[in-house]
Amino acid sequence: MAVITFTSDYGLVDHRVPAVKGKILSLNENAVIVDITHEIQAYNLLQTAYIVRNAYRHFPKGTVHIIAVDSFFTKARKSLVYEADGHFFIAADNGVMSLIFHDLKPDNVYELTFNNRFDDAVSFTCTDIFAPAAVHLQNGGLPEVIGRKYNMPKQLALPRAVFNEKEKMIIGEIIYIDNFGNVVSNINRRFFEKWSIGYTDFYLKFRNLALTKIYNQYTELIADWSLEHEYHGKSAAIFNDAGLLELTIYKGNRLNGAKTLFGLHVGERIYIEFL
Repeated sequence: MAVITFTSDYGLVDHRVPAVKGKILSLNENAVIVDITHEIQAYNLLQTAYIVRNAYRHFPKGTVHIIAVDSFFTKARKSLVYEADGHFFIAADNGVMSLIFHDLKPDNVYELTFNNRFDDAVSFTCTDIFAPAAVHLQNGGLPEVIGRKYNMPKQLALPRAVFNEKEKMIIGEIIYIDNFGNVVSNINRRFFEKWSIGYTDFYLKFRNLALTKIYNQYTELIADWSLEHEYHGKSAAIFNDAGLLELTIYKGNRLNGAKTLFGLHVGERIYIEFL
C-alpha cells in the first residue's frame, strides 16, 4: 500500500490537521500517513515548494502527496492530481506544482472531477476533495476515475540566478530560511561551477559583508575537532544537501543564525563576483 504524505499551512493548534487525518482513516483505517510539515507560512508557495521538493524524493515511488497550502475551495479554481517522477501530488491549481517541478515536465496532470456536480457542497477542501482522492490513489485507483486530463495548470516563475558577463558576477536571491536560521539562495552548485571556470578567486557578497570560500558541507568548517567549540558562531557559505548556496552560522539557530546575524530576508540579493 502506498504512503500518503501531508503538507499544509494549517499549523498544529487548530482542528484541521487531525480532521484531514481522520477523514483519510475513515476511508482506509490502515492508511499510512506521514507529515512533512504543517508549519508553512500562510499561503507561502515558495517555501512550500522548497520543502516538498527536497522531501518527496526520499519516499517510495507511488507515494501520494497532499499539499494543502493556499488550498481554499472555489468553483473557479480547480483541484489537481499531478503525476511526476513516479509520485502523485494533490494540490490546488495555484502554481505550487510548477515551483516544485520547475525543471521537470509532469507525466500527467488531472483535474479532479468526482465532486464538481451542482449539488456537491465543499466546506473544507482537504477533507472533502484531497483526502478521498489520496485514498483512491493510495489504494491503486487510476487517476482517470476521479479526474480528467488537464493541460493548462497555473504556472509560476521560480526566481533564477543570472550571470552578468560584463560585471563578471552571479546575481542570486534568498529563497528560503530554515529552522536553524540558515539562509538559502537560488544559486546552485552547477551554475556556480559553470561560470567560475577561468577564474581563480571570488567574493561572495551580501549586505556589507563578503566571504571568499564556499564549503561542500558543514563539517569542513572545522579544521581541528579537538577545538570544535571554538568554531561555534563562525560564519560560512556552503552548498547544502539540495545543491544550493547557503549562508550559515555554525551551531546557530533561529535566534542567532545567519538570518538574524546577517539581517537577511527572503527576496534579498546575493552576489558572487569573480576575480
